[in-house]
Amino acid sequence: MTSQELLSSAHVSAATRAALTQRLAETGAAYEPQFLAPATYRLLQAVAARLLPQPERPVPIPLALAVDQRLAEGRADGWRYDALPPDREAYRLGLGGIQEIAHELFKADFERLETAQQDEVIQALASGNPPGAVWQTLPANRFFEEMLAELTETYYAHPWAQDEIGYTGYADLPAWTKIGLNEKEAREA
Repeated sequence: MTSQELLSSAHVSAATRAALTQRLAETGAAYEPQFLAPATYRLLQAVAARLLPQPERPVPIPLALAVDQRLAEGRADGWRYDALPPDREAYRLGLGGIQEIAHELFKADFERLETAQQDEVIQALASGNPPGAVWQTLPANRFFEEMLAELTETYYAHPWAQDEIGYTGYADLPAWTKIGLNEKEAREA
């Protein structure tokens, strides 16, 4: 069962159907950043493209869009590391810090680097001890972990990624009857 078939089935609540339909509608649509500056938004797009590459898709799942919308709305998941500032500030500082790493290592903006160089910048960030003034006050490894987790969650919350992994249902309606070991619903592969 594809996500389109699943969305029109009785296994999906109206609220879930609306959220997933919105994600599909945003894919490939023009978007003006609401929180991040346009250049910072393009940087987040470039970083997301290296962390979760989608070369097989003619139109990628819009990961930066979801982050920007969340930040613009001031939404959070209810917790953060005490070493990190609130999400809005963490993203502003952290993305600026990624540019600092790119300039320190390669004397160019992240988006202008070759993919191998971009990967080196990301590896420096993930290592927890990258070059740049931002990282003297913002813990690089925590920022990287938070950004990667959000981008990954956003990716797998999209119906296309759910199709990719064979996800066939949601737990928001009581429509699962086969829950024993090796039991499968008719809609499961």
